[in-house]
Amino acid sequence: MRAKLPMLTGYRVLDITQFVAGPTCTRILAELGAEVIKVELAPNGDRGRASGDKPRDAKFKAGSQSTFFFQHNHSKKSLAVDIKQARGRELVRAIIPKVDVLVENFAPGVMTRAGLGYDELSAIHPGLIMCSISLAGQSGPLSRQPGFDYMGAAYAGITSLIGEADRGPAQFTTAIGDHATGVTAAMSIGFALLHRERTGEGQYIECSLVDTYFNMHEVNIPKSSLRGPSFAPQRAGSLHPDGGPTGIFRYRGEEFIAITVLPYQWNQMVKAMNMPELADDPRFNTARARRFSQPRRGRRGAGSGARALRAGSHPARGHGSSAFAPARNRAPGA
Repeated sequence: MRAKLPMLTGYRVLDITQFVAGPTCTRILAELGAEVIKVELAPNGDRGRASGDKPRDAKFKAGSQSTFFFQHNHSKKSLAVDIKQARGRELVRAIIPKVDVLVENFAPGVMTRAGLGYDELSAIHPGLIMCSISLAGQSGPLSRQPGFDYMGAAYAGITSLIGEADRGPAQFTTAIGDHATGVTAAMSIGFALLHRERTGEGQYIECSLVDTYFNMHEVNIPKSSLRGPSFAPQRAGSLHPDGGPTGIFRYRGEEFIAITVLPYQWNQMVKAMNMPELADDPRFNTARARRFSQPRRGRRGAGSGARALRAGSHPARGHGSSAFAPARNRAPGA
């Protein structure tokens, strides 16, 4: 079979982003074959260069490369421009007719005040696709607020769901919203390119962290609309509130096991655990009953269930089947 060219071969992207969300978007475009030209702010460049580890070789430690910067910006070309200076802005405008896409993640209003807003740039290049990534969009009550991933999670009501029920919310340590927003932006740009192929029209796209996180509420939005103020999602610690059982359970010693069981798999689960009597126990025979019995649900049987599943005794297969994933709780650097 003849190898095919990457899907975005021949497209050129101007990347005026930093940190994670914007660079994730443009990295995906680069991985799909686009030529990505990263414009960093002179004189220091992308602030992400200061994060992560430096090269092991001592002679490179004084340089600006880092593991963080490389992870989010590999496969791109790069130059530094001071867009606070008129000459720098002129340079950006001169590049615009030569690119298909522009991605930026300044605080809303920065590009417009610099004379680099969509209205100005689309007058130069009507087919331009421009994507702006921000905390909460380009208009509205939060639009003038700069912000990062975890702030978007808090505004969208995600942070309040993380942690133990009897404690305050917990901080998750992965930039979930930044990455998801970057993926969403890359997807939207792909659709805009398809639209341009059909119509010749450029497009302006807004992507925000708050929107991304808000759409991660898999069940809470319609429940809130239906029940009103009486619906208040509660933190459930290492257990998911669906009653599965779904959550993180102690396996043995300092090892833990991730279990996901959908309602139709409950009989298979108790069979694998060698506890078939639970199938008809009114405390556990429905997902709703299991949800309200979670505090009393014991941990025994998790290890034997995992071994049974690995031995092939669990009949559920494919998407949605119970997933047992042992995870060792390791000390940093172990």
